[in-house]
Amino acid sequence: MLAYLKSNTANIILLSLAVIISLVSAFYIADIGLLLPIGVLAIASLVIIQISFIKNPKSIVWVIMFYAFTLVAFDREIGHFQFGLLQEGIILLGSLTLIFTASNYDWGRILNDFFIIMALWLVISIYELFNPSGASVQGWLQEVRAAALYPFLVLPIGFLLMKTNKDLDMFIYIVLGFSMLATINGFHQLYIHPWPGEQRFLDDGGAITHILWGKLRVFSFYSDAGQFGASQADISVVALILAFGPFKTWKRIVLFIVSIVSFDGMMISGTRGALFAFVAGLFIGLLLIKNFKALILGVLILGLLLGGLKYTSIGNGIYQIYRLRTALDPQEASFNVRLTNQAALRKYLADKPFGAGLGTMGSVGGDYNKEMFISKIPPDSYWVKVWGMYGVVGLTIWLGFMMYILGKCCGIAWNIEDKGLKIKIVALTGGYAGILFCSYGNEVINTAPSSYFVYISLVFIFISPRLENELKGIKEKQSLNFHQNAI
Repeated sequence: MLAYLKSNTANIILLSLAVIISLVSAFYIADIGLLLPIGVLAIASLVIIQISFIKNPKSIVWVIMFYAFTLVAFDREIGHFQFGLLQEGIILLGSLTLIFTASNYDWGRILNDFFIIMALWLVISIYELFNPSGASVQGWLQEVRAAALYPFLVLPIGFLLMKTNKDLDMFIYIVLGFSMLATINGFHQLYIHPWPGEQRFLDDGGAITHILWGKLRVFSFYSDAGQFGASQADISVVALILAFGPFKTWKRIVLFIVSIVSFDGMMISGTRGALFAFVAGLFIGLLLIKNFKALILGVLILGLLLGGLKYTSIGNGIYQIYRLRTALDPQEASFNVRLTNQAALRKYLADKPFGAGLGTMGSVGGDYNKEMFISKIPPDSYWVKVWGMYGVVGLTIWLGFMMYILGKCCGIAWNIEDKGLKIKIVALTGGYAGILFCSYGNEVINTAPSSYFVYISLVFIFISPRLENELKGIKEKQSLNFHQNAI
C-alpha cells in the first residue's frame, strides 16, 4: 500500500489533507478525558477511510450510505463526540479524492438536470444569508448543510462513481439490509427494551413525543419516530414493487417478506404521515409498471385500506392501527394544531416573500434565533419549513424543482425496456415520490438516512438509460458468442 501511495503524488497530498482535517476537527471537538481517545480514534478512522477511498473510489458511496444509517446510533450509544462532523468529513474526503484524481473521471456526467437544479437551490440558499430578517449566521450555517449543501456535494460523487448495474444492485442491497436491521432493532426497542443510548434519548426529553398514552413510538436507530416510520413505509413500497420483478422465486419471496416487515416497522413507529409515503409511492410504482391489471388491483386494495381506516373501527384495540386511523380524521387534535400554526405562519410571512431565512425554524431556530417569533412556530413538515425559511417564493421554486424531478424520473422509468432494470428504477421512483409527499407531514427528505436514499436513488434513475445500454451490450455479446459457438 505504501508503494502505491508513493507512486501517486496526488494521493499523498490527499492523505495529508485528510490527516490535517482530522487533526483540526479533533482539536475543535476534543477537550479532556474520554474525548481525547475518541478524537484519536476519529483521526485513525478518517485516515483508514481515506486510504480506502484511494484504493477503491466506489467505497465513497458505500461508506456514505453506511454512515447515513448508523450516524444516530453512534451518537446515542457512544456520545462525547460531534458525529455529525464526521459525516461532513467523509463527504469532504470523498470529494477531495475525486478532485485530486479528476483525470480518471468523465466530469460531463454531472451536467444534467438534477445537478443543475441542486446547484441553483444552493445559490438560492446562499442568497438567504442576506435575508433582511436578520437571522443568525450560525443558524444559517447549521441549516444550509442539510437543506442544500449535502445534495450538492453528494450528487457529483454519485454521478462520477456509480456506473454499472452491479452498483445499482449493491445500493438496493444496502438500503434493504439496513432497513431490515432498523425494524429488527425497533422490535427489540418495543418488546424487550431500548438500548442504553436510546433510553437516555427518552429520559432527556424524547419521551415527550415518543411515549404517548403510555405507548412507545418506536424510533430504532433513526433520529426520531417520524423519520423511522416514513423510511420504513418507503422501503416497504420499494421492496413490494421489486417483488413484482422478473427475478427468481426465492428472491421475490424475500422481497415480499422485507416489504411486510418494513410495513410493520412503519406501524410500530406510530407515524401517521408515513401512511402517505406508502400510498403515494405504491400508486406511482403501480402506474409506471404498465401493468394496468396490477394498477387496478392495487388501487382497489389501497382504497379498501384507506376506506377501512376512515369509515370503520376495525382494529381499534391495537394501538398502532388506532393511531394510523387518526391520520384520516380532519377533526384530530394535532392536525388542527398544525393548521393553527400554519395560520400564524401565514400571517407572519405576509410581508416576507423570501421568508425569515435559514435556521429560523425547528430545533436550529430554537438554538440560534430564539428571539424571533417564527422560531416558536413548530414546522411539523419540511414543506412548511421551506415556506417559513424561504418564503412563498422559495417554496414555489422548491416544489417546482421537486415536481420537475419527479416528472423526469417517471418519464425515464416509463421508457426503460429491460424488465429487470425497469422494475428497479420504478421502485426507486416510487420511493422518491413517497419520501417527497410524506415530507408534507414530517421532516423526512432533509434528514438521514432518507435524504441520502433520495440523492443516490435519483442518481441511478438519471443514469438508468446508460445502464440499459450496458445490459444491451452484454446481451448482444452473449448472442454473438452463442452464434460463434454454434458455427
